[in-house]
Amino acid sequence: MCRNIKTLYNFSPPATEDEVHAAALQFVRKLSGFNSPSKANEAAFNEAIEEIAAVAHKLLGSLVTNAEPRNREVEAEKARIRNLQRFGE
Repeated sequence: MCRNIKTLYNFSPPATEDEVHAAALQFVRKLSGFNSPSKANEAAFNEAIEEIAAVAHKLLGSLVTNAEPRNREVEAEKARIRNLQRFGE
């Protein structure tokens, strides 16, 4: 789907407001096909971002797991290694 939307659940520390907003923005951009909307669509675009961010917060707060929270630095290092293997230097 959208490669820029990252998994936000079960991290220590938990996802920030900015991370959830960024994921909502990427989702709305993907659905709408607009990187930035026209003035005529700006209100609808921004409203969708806020609504999706609110739903994402609700979802993240209601999920339950027995797994240990993932470490952001460890996951970032794994992603760097995958990128090196995929794209080289």
